[in-house]
Amino acid sequence: MSAALVPEAMWRKSRHSGATGNCMELAQLDGGHIAVRNSRFPEGPALILTTAEVAAFLAGAKEGEFDDFVA
Repeated sequence: MSAALVPEAMWRKSRHSGATGNCMELAQLDGGHIAVRNSRFPEGPALILTTAEVAAFLAGAKEGEFDDFVA
């Protein structure tokens, strides 16, 4: 869905994001969902995920399951 279709979103990005726009932004939505978008394209697409989906991803990231993508 277009990020513009979630006007209530209060987008946040990591303090580890660079000044060149290399970051993802997340927003908590009503109903317990979380929106994710690319900060370089704020009007572009947004993924709408459940908190369980985000929790599973974060757990895997914390355990290093995706480290090979940036190594």
